[in-house]
Amino acid sequence: MINKTIILFISSLLIFTPIAFGSVEIWAFSLMELGILLIIFLWAIQSILLRNHDPLLRTPNSKLPAILFSLFLLLILFQMLPLPSAMIKIISPQTFSLRQQLLLPTDQLPMTTLSFVPFLTKIEFFKWLTLIGFFLFLLKWRYFDMKTIQRLILVVFGVGLFESLYGMFEFFSGHKHILHLKMDHMISSVTGTFINRNAFAGYLLMVIPLSMGYLFSRQQHSMGQSTGLRHRLTSLDGKSLLIAFGVVLMILGLLLSASRMGIASLLLSFSLISILFRNPQGRRKLSRPSILILSLALLWAAWIGLDAVISRFFTTSESFEDRWKIWQNTFQIIRDYPLLGSGIGTFTQVFPMYRSFHIRGLVTHAENDFLQLVSETGLIGAGLLLTLFLYLFYRAMSGLRSLSYRESERYIGMGGLIGILALMFHSLVERNIQIPANALLYTLIWATVLRIGFAKKGDI
Repeated sequence: MINKTIILFISSLLIFTPIAFGSVEIWAFSLMELGILLIIFLWAIQSILLRNHDPLLRTPNSKLPAILFSLFLLLILFQMLPLPSAMIKIISPQTFSLRQQLLLPTDQLPMTTLSFVPFLTKIEFFKWLTLIGFFLFLLKWRYFDMKTIQRLILVVFGVGLFESLYGMFEFFSGHKHILHLKMDHMISSVTGTFINRNAFAGYLLMVIPLSMGYLFSRQQHSMGQSTGLRHRLTSLDGKSLLIAFGVVLMILGLLLSASRMGIASLLLSFSLISILFRNPQGRRKLSRPSILILSLALLWAAWIGLDAVISRFFTTSESFEDRWKIWQNTFQIIRDYPLLGSGIGTFTQVFPMYRSFHIRGLVTHAENDFLQLVSETGLIGAGLLLTLFLYLFYRAMSGLRSLSYRESERYIGMGGLIGILALMFHSLVERNIQIPANALLYTLIWATVLRIGFAKKGDI
């Protein structure tokens, strides 16, 4: 009963977080955090109840990720810790200087924090804490097996398909709402229930390769026995055909989102899929089914009309110029807060002091997840996460390479890893992991890839 309840809560979070505008509002990501905490609480009860009944069951070892995550969380806590101003002056001279400028001549500054806005840093701390807890829970949860993984993939596939269909309906019907919000002035492309087209594209960049991996995992036996495309198509069952059609619709939704980097990342991910999903015993160097699926989506999009998408590519130079200005100013923030950053979650408040150009509205992110992370957590914080990413990527690749091409788990793991890389590539010029819905799915996919790669070894 506890196990079924945990799966139900995870599925509910996977459905709720993207539909609730990507969970960018404080009420939405607060519910996400509460849901994750409840899942971990149920898991703790389950572990206590099963401790004496199944003592020989081995679970993956996740010590190094836990250590690196703990150090990163301690860094964030240190940013919020009130410290003597003399110490702040040594550790972060720019923070001390800014604090002094904000004081009246008669005021004194006995204690202060490294974070420019400690309250915002606290909000981000709880986001990271719950997502890290969710990741470590999935690594240790003994019932996170292939059966559970496939169920959750179907939930993710269903949500991605709904987002694409809903976004296309709102765009082409002229209704132009996002749920209950009327967005006539903002909807110029397909965005699903996300406010931003690039956040929507980032979400689909993870869902599409994962769904392709699940589709290929269902057909791995026939693919291993025959290299003929006609035989593969005729051997598809109704469920596989439905999944393939759903993938075509999601690709269509991403293309019509007119996200330039999203489309480029999609083409990159399908390049990897066509190489990694091919039959190594066949003569073909590329996977023909994956090329066929992408071609069908491109032809369908061309038939509908890609004028808006193509026109956006002609404005790439202007958009890049604006991003380059933001990046230059972000580098100045990194220069002034090199080691420990200005405080995670404080970019919106710190950036106006460095902005060197005129822009309508407020710059809320650096148009680059990695640059913003360095500016907010410094080289130390970014270095910890980079080390963790490289370690997990190496272990995931080594684990997946040990699986035979005949094993269905291999395709799901490869699809998930390709989705991770596609999102990272997209994040070079966009904000993705800062969107809670994307961050939750990103966390789930990482845990899925690692558990698949080392299901037999029991070591991560």
